[in-house]
Amino acid sequence: MFSVRFHGRGGQGVVTAAELLAAAAFSENRYAQAFPSFGSERMGAPVMSFCRISSTPIRTHEPVTEPDALLVQDPTLLHQAGLFAGLGGDGYLLVNSTISFPDLGLAGVVAGLRPQRLLVVPATSIAMNCLGRPLPGAAMLGGFAALTGAVALDGVVAAIGGRFSGAVADGNVAAARAAYEFVLQEREALTSHA
Repeated sequence: MFSVRFHGRGGQGVVTAAELLAAAAFSENRYAQAFPSFGSERMGAPVMSFCRISSTPIRTHEPVTEPDALLVQDPTLLHQAGLFAGLGGDGYLLVNSTISFPDLGLAGVVAGLRPQRLLVVPATSIAMNCLGRPLPGAAMLGGFAALTGAVALDGVVAAIGGRFSGAVADGNVAAARAAYEFVLQEREALTSHA
């Protein structure tokens, strides 16, 4: 089973992103579940959502406490207590930012993680360019697909097409594709410098 925990703020599409990831896994004939965890239900409040992907039925319905991947859609949450709880040394970390991990003040956090499994992606900027709105969810999913291989980009595109239509679908697909390409290029650059 592959478990993912999303962190963001209300209104950023954190819950939708988890649901789209589950739909992407379904489109690849796997089992998946997605569900949110809310604090105060208001715009801008911290929100978590969870997704599990498996080749066998998923019996647990507990929050993800030991994620295989952690996606942070809002970098203002990075120094929130417990944000990185449960993320092991083999985990994946994808942060929506244009700033490097050391410049974000996360050098100590990422020191125990595998460098090829952590990356920042400018998901909000990509969303603004492709969608015209600061909704980073689709871009984060495209970046997630490239970073982890847990789902294919085609699955993400299918999930977006199943949820949205018209210009909204087109913009989100473009954002997912752009972030996917961005992450592939960044990973290639990391590999060639290693």
